[in-house]
Amino acid sequence: MNERLFKAIDDRSDELVQLTVDLIRFPTINPPGEAYRPCAEYVGARLRKLGFETEFIRAEGTPGDTDRYPRVNVVARFDGRSPGACVHFNSHIDVVEAGEGWSVDPFAGVVKDGRVYGRGACDMKGGLAASIIAAEAFMEVFPDFPGAIEISGTVDEESGGFGGVAHLAGLGYFSKPKVDHVIIPEPLNKDRICLGHRGVWWAEIETKGEIAHGSMPFLGDNAVRHMGAVLQAFEDELFPALDRKVTRMPVVPEGAKRSTMNINSIHGGQTEDFRPGLPSPNVPDACRLTIDRRFLLEEDLGTVKSEVTDILDRLKRERKKFDYEIRDLMEVLPLMTERDAPVVKAVAQGIVAIFDREPDYVISPGTYDQKHIARIGHIYDCIAYGPGILDLAHRPDEWVGISDMVESAKVMAIGLNVLLRGTATG
Repeated sequence: MNERLFKAIDDRSDELVQLTVDLIRFPTINPPGEAYRPCAEYVGARLRKLGFETEFIRAEGTPGDTDRYPRVNVVARFDGRSPGACVHFNSHIDVVEAGEGWSVDPFAGVVKDGRVYGRGACDMKGGLAASIIAAEAFMEVFPDFPGAIEISGTVDEESGGFGGVAHLAGLGYFSKPKVDHVIIPEPLNKDRICLGHRGVWWAEIETKGEIAHGSMPFLGDNAVRHMGAVLQAFEDELFPALDRKVTRMPVVPEGAKRSTMNINSIHGGQTEDFRPGLPSPNVPDACRLTIDRRFLLEEDLGTVKSEVTDILDRLKRERKKFDYEIRDLMEVLPLMTERDAPVVKAVAQGIVAIFDREPDYVISPGTYDQKHIARIGHIYDCIAYGPGILDLAHRPDEWVGISDMVESAKVMAIGLNVLLRGTATG
């Protein structure tokens, strides 16, 4: 059956761990976008040794790209002995800030108790390492395979993916006939296939006021109080309405099967530049609120927006001097790949072979780079599958299990076998 393929991966388990450790040691923190170039160059050098043709593509002009923090992506391709389909493994190399509360150095790549610890261990440098090892083992066991394998390390996924997959998709890197199937090794658990994600609308609401002396607030108009009215209306009307909406999508965890909205930030009045002194006595003339609205396949984006703007417009009619502006920051429609899509069926065969049971099919509560592959590249045969536990992402002491990476690499290798050679076995 697949003994040779599995042995080739088992023989590389120490290499898989070291590769993950090496990737973690690049502090690719986003924002601002640190260490992107050296991390991309490390991945490219590793893949060149395997015979891949590599390219480095800087996303000039995208958000955050500067000479100090260049948005550098790596794309590598290996063409087989004969024509055929192309399978692309896409992983983001950026990570969020480490934050507080760690018991280990977040960028040391500590290995203990069968785990690799570090920021990005599960989200998603362990997945990137597993995909490289899977491809390497597959190429060794089946050197005459048809088609092509691509592996990319892209940037800025944590901030929307505009300097990474969105930019590359716009250049044609995620389009037919170049690419046919895409696997994104996000940490959705080793026995689950993620078919897509909920939709997202990010927006900034600004309430208006009039500056005046803080001792005579009646001479001004307090924008923070106006925003308080907005928040109260959201609490009384919008949040209960969202909680009543439930999707047929297999979203995990259970709470994400409902529509949600998060208040990301609120800023009103003066900045905190006065610290450690005291503020000046002013009535705030502006207050800004950022919202993160996650919506379901059954919802229409226009309705999602109107649920917010209808409240704002009513307050404008009913509340004295109330005025506002609203600015769209990002819009992404919900996405769900069909369960009978080729890449889904191929990876499912791998999960059955490794775990002796059918996979769980899930939808991510948040978006990831599949959105750009579908919306810009028009590649719909795309899933997220990789090692790691999603609940550990962005948290202190983030880790990925070594056995989980090895087993996921085996699943990926079987997926390659099905998609390129047409068989799940030898």
